[in-house]
Amino acid sequence: MILQPSSDTRQLPHTTSTALQSPLPQSRETGDVTPQKQPDGTPITTRDSPFAKSWAHFIAGGLGGTAAATLTAPLDVLKTRLQSDYYQNHLAASRAARGVPPLHTLSLFRSSLLHVRETFQILFAVPATEGWRALFKGLGPNLVGVVPARAINFYVYGNGKRVLAQTFNEGREAAWVHLCSAAAAGIVTGTATNPIWLVKTRLQLDRSHAKEAGGGRLYKNALDCTIKTVRHEGIRGLYRGLSASYLGVTESTLQWVLYEQMKMSLAAREERLAASTKEPSVWDRTVGWTGKLGAAGGAKFIATILTYPHEVVRTRLRQAPMENGHLKYTGLVQCFRLVWKEEGMVALYGGLVPHLLRVVPSAAIMFGTYETVLKMLGTTSTV
Repeated sequence: MILQPSSDTRQLPHTTSTALQSPLPQSRETGDVTPQKQPDGTPITTRDSPFAKSWAHFIAGGLGGTAAATLTAPLDVLKTRLQSDYYQNHLAASRAARGVPPLHTLSLFRSSLLHVRETFQILFAVPATEGWRALFKGLGPNLVGVVPARAINFYVYGNGKRVLAQTFNEGREAAWVHLCSAAAAGIVTGTATNPIWLVKTRLQLDRSHAKEAGGGRLYKNALDCTIKTVRHEGIRGLYRGLSASYLGVTESTLQWVLYEQMKMSLAAREERLAASTKEPSVWDRTVGWTGKLGAAGGAKFIATILTYPHEVVRTRLRQAPMENGHLKYTGLVQCFRLVWKEEGMVALYGGLVPHLLRVVPSAAIMFGTYETVLKMLGTTSTV
């Protein structure tokens, strides 16, 4: 006797074939494959993982940081030298020889003009006296620091924003989401990469160390600098300036918040233009093409002006100059007070001009690369 298959068994191959032949819809943002309906016809509600395509932020941030650091390396060297006490003392002696009064006795306008002039004098003097390669001194360890630093920062920020928005704000972006994400990204990045930045700073200032010691270069390369730092100062020596780096989180946080708010304003502007019947003007097209680049540069400019003194203090702490056999700068607050007392408020803005010349276009390059790479990888920076 031959058993006939039941109705359920006969329908199984048909059901399986249909399931295999029907392509499952994909999420445009994450690429996750999800069925559209349950067997009874009711829709399936799914929620994308907050870490979907998280690696895209890591790659895009690293590439953006690499492009920006390479193109603006000479101005980074110039900024670091102008922040150091060695070059500030050299400039003060040069001013005294020319009969120029101390900076704190000059008006803000005159001191600013003098700062711009001295900045470009050093920029042209470096390749003339040390060769053009000196303009890229420290670029190796700088890239070693930039790639993981930007990758970590964009990774933590991009995914932190998504987690916070989906968990606590119903998937919507908000200023507090940007603020918390940026602060977390800054703290994680500063802790992970401080030793790399310390080595980079000391390599860039190696010439001043050599002159004070009356001999040759103090460090042969980045590895030699790291070994000597640990040998003479311990592991804690690699984290000099970390407190100032944490203070610098205010800058990166402010930059992210401003950038996001500017992007939201640009998006709202585009929606208004699309809803109107007017033909876009030349200015509208210009804003459409360059809006995000301008937002990135503008956000960095404002954040830098408001928080720049921490950059000088961080450089001084990492440089670790000696005075009477002891460290001249022993902590964040002490360094602020001593620089203010000995050199005035102007010294806390030493190197501001080359810093702005570097970081504003650098931010535009970095964020532009970041947004472009994310788009190429099939995702966006929005939640």
